Amino acid sequence: MFKINENYQKLPGSYLFSGIAKKVSAFTQANPDREVIRLGIGDVTQPLVPTVIEAMHRAVDEMGKAETFHGYAPDLGYEFLRNAIAANDYAARGCNIAPDEIFVSDGAKSDSANIQEIFGADNKIAVCDPVYPVYVDSNVMSGRTGVYNTETETWSDVIYMPCTMENGFVPEFPKETPDMIYLCLPNNPTGTTITKAQLQEWVDYANKVGAVIIYDGAYEAYISEEDVAHSIYECQGARTCAIELKSFSKNAGFTGVRLGYAVVPKELKCGEVSLHGMWARRHGTKFNGAPYIVQRAGEATYSPQGKAELKEQVAYYMKNASVIKEGLKDAGYTVFGGVNAPYIWLKTPEQMTSWEFFDYLLEQANVVGTPGSGFGPSGEGYFRLTAFGSYENTLTAIERIKKL
Repeated sequence: MFKINENYQKLPGSYLFSGIAKKVSAFTQANPDREVIRLGIGDVTQPLVPTVIEAMHRAVDEMGKAETFHGYAPDLGYEFLRNAIAANDYAARGCNIAPDEIFVSDGAKSDSANIQEIFGADNKIAVCDPVYPVYVDSNVMSGRTGVYNTETETWSDVIYMPCTMENGFVPEFPKETPDMIYLCLPNNPTGTTITKAQLQEWVDYANKVGAVIIYDGAYEAYISEEDVAHSIYECQGARTCAIELKSFSKNAGFTGVRLGYAVVPKELKCGEVSLHGMWARRHGTKFNGAPYIVQRAGEATYSPQGKAELKEQVAYYMKNASVIKEGLKDAGYTVFGGVNAPYIWLKTPEQMTSWEFFDYLLEQANVVGTPGSGFGPSGEGYFRLTAFGSYENTLTAIERIKKL
């Protein structure tokens, strides 16, 4: 008889946002007259900008003519997009990343879940706590996390690096030496980040102990402070210890279009084995490439007009972030984030657990957020709101919360 991957049975409950969706669905069915405002999941709400739409229309027309039709995409992605990424996201920032070190994908979520496949099952992972759930869950599926403790909600073979109000939400070097280190900066869910000097310390640490950093930079477009790195490759020595994951979802609104990329430098090796070569093999075997139409849309985001339009869109969401942050402060909440990321991280009031506060907001204000405990044990007592709603809904949501 066939056998299943038993590691899937170790996963506790459903994926965080699936669980939230079920709760919200039950509430709306029971209360059809209530208008629920969703500030929970990090999904964008503004339409694709005109330059992107125009590029997609041109690409669709090309697909309708034999002489310009495109079939399977190249394994790494089309050269026109990789060249644009290398020039704008790296060379413009003084980073030495070649186009053939860039692997185009359908998004950072896919890459952050799949990248662990090229590493051995006996590697010890370290994650910030709280953390984007995909990092841990994908390693659970591969049998790398040990045994789950239902009381502490931790895995025996995972190194947790608490990021709390007490340490300024800055991860500290763990006492136990990790093999793989997951960093998401600016951070999801806390909306906080670290300085370039602090990131350089992590690069130095990884090179010293022989660890690899999986660096999720999905929110770099929202960085507003000068002393925050837009790429880990701004740090000296990062090419020998870091893989960077980037997304078009939040900077260009591609959550429903799907496009991202991973950077694996050729100097990144385990002994004499190239991780670049391993990821190329995995990528070519398991992935058939993002659609030509979508990659042309991605290329358009790097045009002067595309950059200008996306800058306005990012500013729109960050205006929402400011409304949420200042509104919550006025209401007496302790809040973080919202400066370099579109997330607001707040302390739950009156010793409420994060799920109690979720229910309270949903039932009393009809506003949906995300319980901090869903991101890890150190997220208990905190709550996440996103700035990706419409400006009007954001204003309404904050006014409702203020009246509680």
